[in-house]
Order: sequence, then C-alpha cells, then structure tokens
Amino acid sequence: MNGLKHIVKTVKGESPILFVIVLILFSGAILCVPAMLWDDRELMGINVWIKPLKFFISTAVYTLTVGYLVTLYPFSNLKKHIIRNLVAWTLLFELVIITIQAARGVQSHFNTSSALNGSLFSAMGILIAINVLIMVWLAIETLRVKLKTPRAIQWAIFLAWIISIFSSWVGGQMIAQMAHNVGVTDGGVGLPLLNWSTVAGDLRVAHFFGLHSLQILPLFALVIHRKLKTNTKNEIAMVLIFSFSFAAFVFYTYYQASRALPFIS
Repeated sequence: MNGLKHIVKTVKGESPILFVIVLILFSGAILCVPAMLWDDRELMGINVWIKPLKFFISTAVYTLTVGYLVTLYPFSNLKKHIIRNLVAWTLLFELVIITIQAARGVQSHFNTSSALNGSLFSAMGILIAINVLIMVWLAIETLRVKLKTPRAIQWAIFLAWIISIFSSWVGGQMIAQMAHNVGVTDGGVGLPLLNWSTVAGDLRVAHFFGLHSLQILPLFALVIHRKLKTNTKNEIAMVLIFSFSFAAFVFYTYYQASRALPFIS
C-alpha cells in the first residue's frame, strides 16, 4: 500500500496532466457499472458497457505505470513531458472512441461496416501504434541508460517492455484477422466479465497478460530487492528466471489460442 501511495504521489507531483487523465479513466470505469445496470443492451453476447469497463481499468493502470516508470529514466524534463503526454492523451482518445461506440451499441474494434466505423477503428490503430513505438523506444533506452533504481528492477522493467511489445504484436495479429477468437466467430461463450472464449482460442489472453507484465515483473523484482536482502547477482538471477518463466507462460497462451484451444474450457 505504501508503494502505491508513493507511485501516486510521484506521478501527481511530476505529471499533473497525466494524473488527471488517470483519474478520468478510473472514473470512466466506475460510471460503467451503473451504465450496465441501466442499459441492458448486449453486443457480441455481453452488455455493451463491459468492454469499456475493462479498457478503462486496464488503460488507467497502464497509464499510471508508464507515468511512474518515466520518472526513473535520466531524461530531461521536456522529454519526460512529451512521453507522458503522448501516452496519456492517445490512450484517453482511444477510450473516448470505445465509449462512443459502446453508447451507439456497435463494435469499436474490427468494425468497418460504415465509413464512420471504419474511420474510428483506423484512428484507434494509429493511437495504439504511437504507444507501441514508445514501448520500443523505452525498451531500447532501458538497455542503454542507467535507471534510478536497483539493477535487478531495471532488468525486470526491460524484460517487461519486451513482453509488452510481444503482446502488442499479438494485438496486431487480431487486427490482421479482424477478430480475437480463433476457431469460432467472436461473441461466443466466454469467461465471466473477461469474456475470453471457453470453446476456442482467444488471442486476448496473451495480449492481456503480456501488457500487464509491466506491473508484474517490476513488482516481483521490488519484493525480491526489499525482502530477501541478498546480493545484486542473486537478485538479477531470480528476476531473470521469473521473467523468462512469465514470458514462456504468455507465449504458451498465444500458442494455445493460435491452435484454437481455449485458455479455460
């Protein structure tokens, strides 16, 4: 809990604009709950507001994470400001599009049924592409510079960026086939809330776990550093073992989905 308070305080102090956008995203998630109770329309077999709810939460967590991680890099204030604003504003605009499409009762992703829907989907692609390029650049910088953090945590951050880039590639595979399911059409039987298919492959599983490696790996490294009180070499070894194990799990979920097998039957 103290760690979360530190992250929030740091982000709020260094990037008030990004912090406000994070609050807007979390507020959007909260507002989706009464919207689901008030609006019983369904799309692809689930309430139209479930997708915005998931994206608001996931995007808020990601934006807050990036907002904090950028403070660890030895960049100029201007460079940090540019990075944080690009990430925060592009993802906010993406959520605006997803929310608009939900309110209209139509798909936001893979929807080219009209000029408007196709344009909005293309805009979302551009906004995400900007974030993927930032991921790649930050991964390179993580390998090149010394972060203001212990070496084991820096390794965790670097490997988390690599896994996140892979998960973004998985997202590209979904765009290529204009669907997230493999073996059945989108919108079938799925897990509660997450809606991951329980009868066929679903590429969203690898995409989800891969993107959230950015929280899981550094958190593991932080716990190792604070609790075990061992030397740097051992810390790095444990971080590498955990990170490669997690990467193998993410790749397996992708391989499983690509073979039209459900994550959970």
